[in-house]
Amino acid sequence: MTQTTAADEIERLMGLHPKGFDLSLNRIEWLLDRLGNPQDKLPPVVHIAGTNGKGSASTFCRTILEACGLSVHVHTSPHLVNWHERFRIGQPNGPGKLVEDAMLADAIRRVAKANDGNFITVFEILTAVTFVLFAENPADAAIVEVGLGGRFDATNIMQHPAVSLIMPISLDHQAFLGDQVELIAAEKAGIIKRGTPVVVGFQQEEAARETVVATADRLGCPVSIYGQDFHAHEEHGRLVYQDEFGLSDLSLPQLPGRHQLANAAAAIRALKAAGFELDDQAIETGLQAANWPGRMQHVTHGPIVDLAVDGAEVWIDGGHNPAAGQAIAEVMAELEEKRSRPLFLITGMINTKDPAGYFSAFTGMARHVYTVPVTASDAGIDPVLLAEDASNAGLSAQPALDIKQALQLMRDDWEDMEAPPRILIGGSLYLIGDVLAENDLVPV
Repeated sequence: MTQTTAADEIERLMGLHPKGFDLSLNRIEWLLDRLGNPQDKLPPVVHIAGTNGKGSASTFCRTILEACGLSVHVHTSPHLVNWHERFRIGQPNGPGKLVEDAMLADAIRRVAKANDGNFITVFEILTAVTFVLFAENPADAAIVEVGLGGRFDATNIMQHPAVSLIMPISLDHQAFLGDQVELIAAEKAGIIKRGTPVVVGFQQEEAARETVVATADRLGCPVSIYGQDFHAHEEHGRLVYQDEFGLSDLSLPQLPGRHQLANAAAAIRALKAAGFELDDQAIETGLQAANWPGRMQHVTHGPIVDLAVDGAEVWIDGGHNPAAGQAIAEVMAELEEKRSRPLFLITGMINTKDPAGYFSAFTGMARHVYTVPVTASDAGIDPVLLAEDASNAGLSAQPALDIKQALQLMRDDWEDMEAPPRILIGGSLYLIGDVLAENDLVPV
């Protein structure tokens, strides 16, 4: 009999179990107990929560540790193109690799069998798969990113992480986490365990920082706070990182954007707090090796670039909340300073987000917005309504059938005497996943 693939197994689970989130730890606790509690058999874990920056921090942590010669497992979510992206397995003699299909499919089958048809979400099953894979394959470290929130996220079944890292917190997933930043911060801070080191990344909102620090203090945790206990800034084209251990003069991260300086600093401090021995050469090598697909990614070839105005500069980013919009807009402003080009947005979003808040970051910057459907999600916002949101934020906007039509409309209206445009495709990770798949840029 032909063995099924991981995608086949997940599709089968999708038909059996509810979609979306049902925040609770009871189901996965029962399931993991039946599996022998693999979450208790992991190498030292960096557990990461936050609204934005989790993926960048995960990447920095991984590449720095790998530059130290360590093997590192990584769990992230969501994926962009393939489910395998969620599971990176550490290798003894080099960078980790996305899990092989046969290994993933086998783990899914075993976890599903242990669950025995009981009510559970697919995310919970896949989180259990993460722990099984990480426990069965030896490594020196594991990086586990929270899926949603923190307190009731399935990853929070772990009781003894080496460090809890809280990245920037802002409004997102309000239906699940609350409509005030301090309520969301309280949910994110739910990953903090008594006595475990806590690192608090840059927080725009003072209320978020205070909430996280108060939780850490209540649980007797040593706390390191960005801007107070550690810091990073750019000086003469270099990254200057400083904490109580001293000052490091490093190359800038490969990932673009000033916000990545704070993300990198949080990752460095988290690894130190977890007890890993780092030297500046390894940190610098790791910062240069970091790559996070679909986040401020410059697309230089492929069908999307071919369809764009000749000479256009094409960027993609899956950021989808107001804070992410602000960070992306700042990167666009930095690029504008280096080379002036008119900025155009091609945007698709789902209905759990805040379109007006996202678009407002680009007011006075973007020449025009083309809104497109998000076909990979049932929750995609109608492009006509999304164009209205952009217009209400003060932007010129019009709907399009898809990205290809948006690019064609731009070509039709283009004036040759202008500098070629800078095009940002974004607003949804689903949309970015489609772009990567169509351009043969599948993450590896």
